[in-house]
Amino acid sequence: MTSINSEFSEQIETTCAIVGGGPAGLMFGLMLARSGVDVVVLEKHEDFLRDFRGDTIHPSTLEVMRELGLDEAFLQLPHTKAPKLSAEISGKQITIADFSKLPVHHKFIAFMPQWEFLDFLSREAARYPNFRLIMQARVEDLIEANGKVSGLHATTPEGLTEIRCDLVVGADGRNSVVRDKAGLEVESFGSPSEVVWMKLSKQPGDPNETMGHAGPRQGFVLIDRGDYWQCGFVIRRGTFAEMKTRGIAAFRDAVIAVSPLPAERMSEINGWDDVSLLQVRIDRLKRWWRPGLLCIGDAAHAMSPIGGVGVNLAIQDAVAAGNLLAEPLKSSGLADSDLAAVEARRSFPTRATQKLQLMMRSSRRTDQGNEEKRKGPPAFIRGIARFPLLAHLAGRLIGLGFRMEHVRRR
Repeated sequence: MTSINSEFSEQIETTCAIVGGGPAGLMFGLMLARSGVDVVVLEKHEDFLRDFRGDTIHPSTLEVMRELGLDEAFLQLPHTKAPKLSAEISGKQITIADFSKLPVHHKFIAFMPQWEFLDFLSREAARYPNFRLIMQARVEDLIEANGKVSGLHATTPEGLTEIRCDLVVGADGRNSVVRDKAGLEVESFGSPSEVVWMKLSKQPGDPNETMGHAGPRQGFVLIDRGDYWQCGFVIRRGTFAEMKTRGIAAFRDAVIAVSPLPAERMSEINGWDDVSLLQVRIDRLKRWWRPGLLCIGDAAHAMSPIGGVGVNLAIQDAVAAGNLLAEPLKSSGLADSDLAAVEARRSFPTRATQKLQLMMRSSRRTDQGNEEKRKGPPAFIRGIARFPLLAHLAGRLIGLGFRMEHVRRR
């Protein structure tokens, strides 16, 4: 129900307001809408067109799309497939993650621009009359009464909007406004590194497809995006500013030293506007909820880009939340215990994934005293090279995670 008064350009009453039109927010919105729950999603940008966001659609997410009956249409969108991930060690390529034996229908990672994924989810959700997406909506504050969150205020191009609801969901990423406004406490595990992302053209004679899909080579990641390479240059935290002082030519030389692409390809990087910096950090909320409010996805737990698991953990959060909260929201019987159940369900896979990423980081640090190892691949990749069967275990952990969620039948 919508009304207008002198103070607000619009007043909205709904069951659930989701802040953030990313993978977690739109998937949760779709899950609720198909269950008959009134839902409003607020996205602060005017569109989804942003480069270098998480573009890996893992087998667990593809299985969710299949359970929603959407996988065939979804896979009509432009994408490339990676049935395995590879890395280079001493000039040889090894498989570090093999998805061929996973117990799912689609045994590959789909590399797809995230805006395509988000556009698809928003179109499918919009088929339901009880779903609404508001673009260019920035949250200003939360509405609280008697210790419970009961809505929010947001600025849109039309002015200040008031939304009253039974549940506010923060799905607005690692720099979440919702979790800050709610006063939820964050536990941080540091910011060990940064990734400088860039685009380089794909040309005949380049590394083959297997190497192209996510093979870390001495701090360099190469992802096959069809007609171009998405490249990630991994550096120590705080060194990007130093690189900028040395100039773009020195940066190109540093990338050339670790990139398997021809040196002349780096001439395509004309300036700093052609690269994008991602500050890597690992953190999670000590508690994901408070009465009337829940955080999911990166708003609840920021991940390292290792394995590209962040997007897919966010999707799993959304599916679990949809399974557990749709009925209580539909019946107006949402309780604190329902919100706690979502956190309880998703806490183990979050903690286990972060623990694994931190172990990988620790093993990397132990190589600092050995110059040869420090310049080479991380210890876990060297371990897989020694024991190839571990590639199937890595494929399961990356492809499915520690707990894969399934869409509950309506």
